[in-house]
Amino acid sequence: MKNFNSILCVLDPHHDCNSALQRAVTMAANNQLDLTLLGVMDLVTAGIGMPSGGPISKELQSSAIQSYLAKLEEFAAPYRGQVSIQLAIRQGTEFIEIIRQVLDKDHDLVIKCTESRSWWNRLLSSDDMNLLRQCPCPVWLVKQNSAKSCRRILAAVDVKDDYPSGEMESRHALNLKILELSCSLALSEFAELHVVHVWHAIGESAMRGGLLRTPENEINEYVESVRERDRKNLDLLLHEITQKLGKEVMNYTSPKMHIVKGWAREEIPKLATELSTDTLVMGTVGRIGVPGFIMGNTAETILSQINCSVIAIKPPGFKTDVTPEEN
Repeated sequence: MKNFNSILCVLDPHHDCNSALQRAVTMAANNQLDLTLLGVMDLVTAGIGMPSGGPISKELQSSAIQSYLAKLEEFAAPYRGQVSIQLAIRQGTEFIEIIRQVLDKDHDLVIKCTESRSWWNRLLSSDDMNLLRQCPCPVWLVKQNSAKSCRRILAAVDVKDDYPSGEMESRHALNLKILELSCSLALSEFAELHVVHVWHAIGESAMRGGLLRTPENEINEYVESVRERDRKNLDLLLHEITQKLGKEVMNYTSPKMHIVKGWAREEIPKLATELSTDTLVMGTVGRIGVPGFIMGNTAETILSQINCSVIAIKPPGFKTDVTPEEN
């Protein structure tokens, strides 16, 4: 996949990470990409009353790091003949150290297994959700025990043009990134590609209420005009990505379009289930340019409902609140 140069695969020796590891190795081997396996461990303390920087503390830290490296090597050993693999250990809060590794080494894709099989039902304060909120590069959270390859990919875009003018350029760039990555992944995985845009006509419910008394034909004309507007915007987006990737790529991937009426937080999880989606590709930032970024409410609601792997993408220019480690 030409979108990436350096993959960071996060592994936890205490959990089943084979799905993420196999995904990372296959992608790195097939596309000649750099691959680093990262383990994040807690700081080791010497015990009550013992100085944290003393010789005993340093010896414990060194022993723990070597033990963790040995476990990472057990993960890497079966694949050494397929791809060059680097190992890295960091200590601290997991999502913060993952992002610091990305910032320090310029990784452009993080692959990680979900924290547990019930991850999607966890509270949004989990390390994985914080990683999705704050990581500046795409994050691929792989569902445990998922298939070795993607059979069906769902790319969620938003082509509405009624956002504030300052957001439109960033949202459009994000849509292009979602489609480019999804097409590239579909090519690499020989997967079926679906693209979804969810639309709704603002004010339709009020117009159908008793107070406004809007004639039915006027309501229908308005609703149809909104649907047609978004359909044209989606066509323009596909034309632009075709110009960028080439007709041969688009003809091969042959994305199937879904223009669904409703609310994204409800319709995207529903469609993902109906299609038996393996991987959902989506943007995760709500308001563009707001200090102290958090993920948009719609994205968080979608992520709390889906039961498949997800690739979360930030718009160009996203700045994480996590700072590099001080030397």
